[in-house]
Amino acid sequence: MTAPKAAPVTARDRILAAIRKAAPPATPDAIAAEAAALLEIPDSTRPRLASATLPEAFAAKATALGTTIDHVADMAGVPQAVRRYLDGHGLPPSIALEPAPELAALDWSSTSTHSEIAADEPAALGLALWGIAENGSLVIHSGPYTPILLSFLPLHHLVVLRADTLLPYLEDYARTLSQLASPRNAILITGPSGTTDIEGSYVRGAHGPGYLHVIVVAPTG
Repeated sequence: MTAPKAAPVTARDRILAAIRKAAPPATPDAIAAEAAALLEIPDSTRPRLASATLPEAFAAKATALGTTIDHVADMAGVPQAVRRYLDGHGLPPSIALEPAPELAALDWSSTSTHSEIAADEPAALGLALWGIAENGSLVIHSGPYTPILLSFLPLHHLVVLRADTLLPYLEDYARTLSQLASPRNAILITGPSGTTDIEGSYVRGAHGPGYLHVIVVAPTG
């Protein structure tokens, strides 16, 4: 009886064999010890923030990705900031407004607001739960006052970010999230939507809003 022929050695087999020979598999205890060592001194493995303060670091990263930023001293200044943006982009003085109590309580006498969000909505305004200074990202969680489509359907997405909710690094958000009830949806927004998938041509707003504008609420004094 003829013995079956051995399977031919493939390039994949040779590569994996070389890896195993150069770096034998570590034990679970060794892997856990290495992970713990990385967490003991996080600043040795994390990148430096782009600036000395969290608002400046966030702004540096966000604007580099195409986000525009305005600053107001308190929530009362948000409606005027929204109107400045709408006027500056030639948009009608109307906006889809997230039904958060903090936004509904503001003076919107200069701008028409509505709660419905249409598929071709020109502009919408919502609240960020947190901002992440490391990469200029915004964090939005779904909830009773947070319709998720508001983050995806408008062409111009305006977001209010309170400076005291800025977190230095992404893992700080993960740590904070572990202490809360998990949301049904968690959205991390980093810059406006865009793609270069088709013939390398940049298309703005391919998978969501083509413009992202952040209104940072922080005392200026």
